[in-house]
Amino acid sequence: RRAVNAGGFLACLAMLAYAVFYAERVLGLEPCPLCMFQRVGVAILGAVFLLAALHDPRGRAGARAYAVLLPAAALIPAYVAGRHVYIQSLPAGSVPSCGATLDYMLEVFPLLEVVRRVLTGGGECAVVDWSFLGLSMPAWVLICVVVLAIVGVVANWNVARDPGPRFA
Repeated sequence: RRAVNAGGFLACLAMLAYAVFYAERVLGLEPCPLCMFQRVGVAILGAVFLLAALHDPRGRAGARAYAVLLPAAALIPAYVAGRHVYIQSLPAGSVPSCGATLDYMLEVFPLLEVVRRVLTGGGECAVVDWSFLGLSMPAWVLICVVVLAIVGVVANWNVARDPGPRFA
């Protein structure tokens, strides 16, 4: 179980590293506000995986707590990525025009208003400037976080009862 949770953390770390260090810096892709929210969600999911790996509870209740926390954490990036995929699938004329930058909105508006505005999407979020096997980056994020959530539940839910203290 510890190895699976550590692997989930490393998968999240790899996704973030690809987005920040390769897609943004090497390929020159500018992340839209929805992309930034997905990164935050993947970082949260990775933090829960890391916590589960470091804690590695022996008891059934502790492991099952992580089996519930992991998909709960995956809901954030899954929802944002799903919304992003939806916006990218809209016909050209039905997407809202590009709005202010995320930095500007964070300076001017309260946080909840920024979240609301970002999740409605804009023209910059509808552009598909990267794809692999016919799927955009948000589609791959959606697939990855759903798979990671399922793996986290399976690895942490079915735990044998705590055998008690181990003596060497």
